[in-house]
Amino acid sequence: MQSWQLPEHIADILPSTARQLESAKEQLLALFRVHGYELVNPPLLEYSDSLLTRIDEGLSLKTIRVVDQISGLQLGLRADITPQVARIDAHLLSANNGVNRLCYAGTVLHARPDGFLSTREPLQIGAELYGYEGIEADIELIALMLKSLKVVNVNQAKLALGHIGIFYALADAAKLTKDQSSALLHLMQDKDAEAVRTCVSAWKLPTQWADALAVLPTLYGNQDVIKKALAVLPALPAIQAALTELQTVCVTFPNQNVFIDLSELRVDSYHTGLLFAAYGEDWPDALARGGRYDGLGQYFGRKRPATGFSFDLRDLIGHLPEAQGMQGIKVAITDALRAQDAIEQLRNAGECVMIDYTPDTRDPDTCNRQLIWQQNQWQVVPIND
Repeated sequence: MQSWQLPEHIADILPSTARQLESAKEQLLALFRVHGYELVNPPLLEYSDSLLTRIDEGLSLKTIRVVDQISGLQLGLRADITPQVARIDAHLLSANNGVNRLCYAGTVLHARPDGFLSTREPLQIGAELYGYEGIEADIELIALMLKSLKVVNVNQAKLALGHIGIFYALADAAKLTKDQSSALLHLMQDKDAEAVRTCVSAWKLPTQWADALAVLPTLYGNQDVIKKALAVLPALPAIQAALTELQTVCVTFPNQNVFIDLSELRVDSYHTGLLFAAYGEDWPDALARGGRYDGLGQYFGRKRPATGFSFDLRDLIGHLPEAQGMQGIKVAITDALRAQDAIEQLRNAGECVMIDYTPDTRDPDTCNRQLIWQQNQWQVVPIND
């Protein structure tokens, strides 16, 4: 292995792309700010238990661990910022019993990539709302997610909705064990109703619950899925409430392309209710994901309703608008000392001024002007080709 080589699924970001990412990040954080979301910057490294590795198998597998040479305890490099923000709301902002709107943008690290084309170093950006359990909060986050994607040139996103509360209601009614629920969650992803039916039959579940769990993978499509679900699923209060929430979201976004999938349960184990995601025409996986995760803060001493979304900004590099390169001003090395005051004035005004160490060439090639002494003063003039 060469010393300059990087680990698999880890890559440098070169100047033009770095400018794109930083520009997009600034615009997104500005968008969050005008919607009332305050920026937080959690640390990259925490005790691994604080990163929920003990309660979330998916996060645990993604988390890179090291031993703290000071305390001897196990540390983890964050694989998801949402649990950290929940900790901040529950502990550091506990004086506020009302609504907290928080946002973030930072690198996370994964032990393994999510997919063949995925990076192990996503740039996760997102927004979270704590302290309100009504569907209005979820709608606010969905609207903000769709606006965020427009900032990065995704203008025709498809909104996908699900509700993990429906599965949990059926699992509770059928008295499934934790292991049985976990096994069914994996089967649901394949949309294989027969495999689900075979599984629940082996467990000898009552027919009502076995039939309901088996039909769940077939409930996907347009908004008519809600009507079908009302007809074929048991009239449990939790299921009725979940379907009402889905209908409310659909009504709120009448001009939005909406897809509903009641077995789309690819979430972290801390999610508890409405799920939402956005898809683009030219990308096979979700561009952004979110959902409700009430009670996550209880692991940090404060149980609160919560909802939010996030996405990997590096995933969207292909959508980002081209960043304009800096059109600078160069000054010959022989003039730099005498022109120091003029250089600083230009830089204070926001201009990029570079010392030209090779005045007989076109370098630096990002400069389209030069600072020269003429008519008894320093003047900025165009560079003639």
